[in-house]
Amino acid sequence: MNQKQIKNEFNELVKDEEKFITRNIAVKENKWQEKISKYVPETLDKTLNTAFCKAFGLIFEKGTGFIEKTYNKEKREQDFKVNEYSADLRNNKSSIKKFGRLAFGSKVLNMAISTAEGVGMGVFGMGIPDIPVFLSVILKSIYETALHFGFGYETEEEQMFILKIIETALCHEDELVSGDMEINDWIKSEGKIPFLTDKKAQIEKTSDLLSKELLYLKFIQGIPVAGIVGGISDVIYQKKITDYAVLKYKRRFLSKHMEEDVVI
Repeated sequence: MNQKQIKNEFNELVKDEEKFITRNIAVKENKWQEKISKYVPETLDKTLNTAFCKAFGLIFEKGTGFIEKTYNKEKREQDFKVNEYSADLRNNKSSIKKFGRLAFGSKVLNMAISTAEGVGMGVFGMGIPDIPVFLSVILKSIYETALHFGFGYETEEEQMFILKIIETALCHEDELVSGDMEINDWIKSEGKIPFLTDKKAQIEKTSDLLSKELLYLKFIQGIPVAGIVGGISDVIYQKKITDYAVLKYKRRFLSKHMEEDVVI
């Protein structure tokens, strides 16, 4: 591929990553959360954490095949090879940007699915039962993003990468910056620099962060009809996570095709 175009695209990516961090680095306090905090059971955080841990374990062990029934994995892989060949042949900006455009298209579709799922569960006051479905839609979006950029998601190494993406996307302040740096170091080393935790510990860390971020929203979602508000939050968090996933898979793709003598 045209190294000048690859480098230009990488420079644009770095700016987009900086914008993501700037938008999300500060912890945003919501007054409505303070008002309902006295009604939220003290055990809900632990209950959510356990539910997320179990959902991750179940999906990674047995659920990926079911998620793959919602899209054509083989076609995604073939499309990537065709697009990669085209980019090598044409050597222009448009052919390199096509990978990101396809990932964006999948993201929009999955956001629509997440909205319908979250609102539907909220109507019937289903908060905690929504978690496996909520995670499945998020993982579906990440899986498709990975395929659009030519990466898999089945191995433990790739699952660790996905878990780290979800965790970091929801972090703030120093944790967001350090998490982003850890992911970038992993990408630059092509996985030779391992993450600081093992898979079990990473599932617990990611689940803990999800439960804290969604504590009040899942409480509201458990109230029939009023839970629509909490259900809408599903798509907000899915968008943030998928936006970050696109940035990191795009970084992997560009790094992979960048010549060794180019400093990144």
